[in-house]
Amino acid sequence: MNPAKNTSELRQAMGELKPYFVNAAWLSLVASLLVLMPSAYMLEVYDRVVNSRSHMTLAMLTLLVLVMFVVMEVLDWARGQLMHQASLALDQSLSKRIFNAIFEANRKRVAGGTTQPMNDFRTVREFLNNPVLIACMEAPVSLVFLVLIFAMSPMLGWSAVVAAILQTFIAWLNQRSTQPPLLAANRSAIAAQQYADGSLRNAQVIESMGMLRDIHRRWMEKQREFLNLQATASDAGGAFQAASKFLQNVTSSMLLGLGAWLLLRNELNGGSAMMIIASVLGGRVLAPLVQIVTQWQGVVNVRDAWSRLDQLLSALPVRAPTMALPVPHGSLTVEALVAAAPGSQLPILRGVAFALNAGEVLAVVGPSASGKTTLARLLVGLWPAASGKVRLDGVDVFTWDKSELGPHLGYLPQGVELFDGTLAENIARFGTVEMHKVEAAARAVGLHETILALPQGYDSPVGREGAMLSGGQRQRVGLARALYGDPMFVVLDEPNSSLDEAGDAALASAILQLKARGTTLVIMTHRASVLAVADKMLVLQEGQTRAFGPRDEVLAALAKASAQAQNPAAAAAHA
Repeated sequence: MNPAKNTSELRQAMGELKPYFVNAAWLSLVASLLVLMPSAYMLEVYDRVVNSRSHMTLAMLTLLVLVMFVVMEVLDWARGQLMHQASLALDQSLSKRIFNAIFEANRKRVAGGTTQPMNDFRTVREFLNNPVLIACMEAPVSLVFLVLIFAMSPMLGWSAVVAAILQTFIAWLNQRSTQPPLLAANRSAIAAQQYADGSLRNAQVIESMGMLRDIHRRWMEKQREFLNLQATASDAGGAFQAASKFLQNVTSSMLLGLGAWLLLRNELNGGSAMMIIASVLGGRVLAPLVQIVTQWQGVVNVRDAWSRLDQLLSALPVRAPTMALPVPHGSLTVEALVAAAPGSQLPILRGVAFALNAGEVLAVVGPSASGKTTLARLLVGLWPAASGKVRLDGVDVFTWDKSELGPHLGYLPQGVELFDGTLAENIARFGTVEMHKVEAAARAVGLHETILALPQGYDSPVGREGAMLSGGQRQRVGLARALYGDPMFVVLDEPNSSLDEAGDAALASAILQLKARGTTLVIMTHRASVLAVADKMLVLQEGQTRAFGPRDEVLAALAKASAQAQNPAAAAAHA
């Protein structure tokens, strides 16, 4: 068994940052030792300058301590730069992977398909500069300081150890008391944010039907829950922070007083100066623990973010590389397709099967909730099938690398979504804008003249989610995007739902042009205008195939069945 396979992607990425951590730890070691320079300067002034009354000695000591201060600040700056470089390296290593995982989670309708994982990743990345991590790097120096205290007097050393144990106990109590409300507060904050995002996406519906007051009330309930939990954690954390700082101050004074007592008994090694040194070192021994207690909320936040990210990446592992496949010709085969929405066990399609030759046009009709949109999603490989396959030129569409298949496939979903950018960028699928292809796609759907009439032409921004365009214009832009680059296989889900008569005519003309070039088309529709250009017809009812075959034969069979249903007596007599 390969241990690397059992290591999470996050741990592997952090493991690659080991050189940054090692170098930062060495810088922290030296910088922490230089913290003693003010105390050493004070002792030297009292010992050398006061006794010798030498101005030169004072000047040289002052110059030396100033140089050490500069060195210490340079080391701190260098450590900060190292950790910043580490955060950039982590971002370069995982940002694309996390973005793809979010996209896949959203497509599969599983947890994690929101912007929250990006926020979690930012929390993990920014923790690399958190004072808690710096305190952990400085912790080994605390052991050096503790050894020095023991060298002065075992009693002072054990007193410092007891103080460190008490500080650790305070940190444990802090973690135990604040972790549950902080975790709950984080979950409530995420829920409130997602609720607000959903409300903003449906702002027009909320405003038009007077729902704003009730929507705001529900959001405020979620927000108050988050604030109450955060206040509970903050109150508990504040009390432990105060206790931690109190213990640090008491320890420094206690070691000073205890050192004086030992000095009076002639039991303090090193002389009277060691009283002050012991007091300073005792504070430095506890400093990392105090920092951890003070910044504990950040530790809880990053641990929670790490856990969510780890679950997301484990649930959606990286796809294995696939063999490059040739450009598809458009031969489509659907084999006994059974499918449900991701995360559901209730089948929407049951046993759907048909085949199309390259260049044929299939019209899929049926009442609402008959499974047309589900079929469209399976045809382009968005949803997996519970059983059966969708094959394009004999290859399973769902497993086909979409970055490889995408340029040869066109898809217009029922709800057209455009992205913030220009018309040309949206039509060109945000790849390299080849204007002759963009204009060809726009002309095919009758949109070219409309675009030229705009002040900025093809450089006109569409706005967020296409807000600058009408519903019919958004549909035509989405249709042009689906036809961009002359794809060999095109799936259109209700392409004329927002089109007028001119738009219908342009759609029919575009379908005929694509058919002439050998493109295979599948069109989900409620309107009869598309049927005139269809070669075959599939009738879905309650997720099952009611009829399939050449268009005229299916229409004739449907007409006959309808007539029989309207006049059962005549049908019985004819039989």
